[in-house]
Amino acid sequence: MTKTAERPPAAVRDRPAGAPLPAADRRRRRLADQLRAYAFLVGGLVCFALFSWYPAIRAVVIAFQKYTPGSDPEWVGTANFTRVLNDPEFGAAWRNTLTFTLLALLLGFAVPFVLALVLNELRHAKAFFRVVVYLPVMIPPVVSALLWKWFYDPGAGLANEALRFLHLPTSNWTNGADTALISLVVVATWANMGGTVLIYLAALQSVPGELYEAAELDGASLLQRIRHVTVPQTRFVILMLMLLQIIATMQVFTEPFVITGGGPENSTVTVLYLIYKYAFLYNDFGGACALSVMLLALLGVFSAVYLRLTRSGEEAA
Repeated sequence: MTKTAERPPAAVRDRPAGAPLPAADRRRRRLADQLRAYAFLVGGLVCFALFSWYPAIRAVVIAFQKYTPGSDPEWVGTANFTRVLNDPEFGAAWRNTLTFTLLALLLGFAVPFVLALVLNELRHAKAFFRVVVYLPVMIPPVVSALLWKWFYDPGAGLANEALRFLHLPTSNWTNGADTALISLVVVATWANMGGTVLIYLAALQSVPGELYEAAELDGASLLQRIRHVTVPQTRFVILMLMLLQIIATMQVFTEPFVITGGGPENSTVTVLYLIYKYAFLYNDFGGACALSVMLLALLGVFSAVYLRLTRSGEEAA
């Protein structure tokens, strides 16, 4: 027994083809579209609330408590902040983090931009080289760090083997207090630059070719074209990626944790690694949250000032 198709309402059945819907139907359809949009929005807001906002607010609360899992929290005011500030590792962690951020900014900001310029000028095998550049991003961070740990091994590591082959002096790499931090900067730059390169490349391909042709006709050299055409046309992307990179490098954790364990001589202890030690080695969640609040406040103030300065510069220009 076949089921007959349901007939549409008379108002719809009798409406001529191409005629606009009645006002009531348009309002109902608009309302249905808005309800679907808000339903998707609520789902995203719930995820953010559960996994981002609630943990952040909870961390701020615990920063003022003596908190141990399984026991009732006790309010201690600013005692956690005082204890963290008096920790001998506190100064070393911030010094290492700021040094890492500066070095990573010098390498991680310049190298991806240069690679993007090179890829943008290629005429053959563009897709292949883009995959090669982006490949490190697809490797899990811990796996990448373990590979570099073997690469930096002072005994049989590939880095020292290459130096011996070239009859050059070897290095302690991550086992030396003077070279450990810069070695981690190289790891972080290699592992994270793929996405930055592709963003720069997309920005470069949006620059009108007529500007380069006009610059060439005026006799501009390659460096002059980059300075007066490329950089101004991609300024917004450059400034935004710089801000994101500073925020990311200030929260470096995987490389010190996996490769050096904060050593040697605390030369690679970062703020985030110190937070981990407070929480999971010292079982001091109040101190860990206090240090997290300090880092959050610093990054928040820096981001606000940075955005204010860049917006003022754009308005002045």
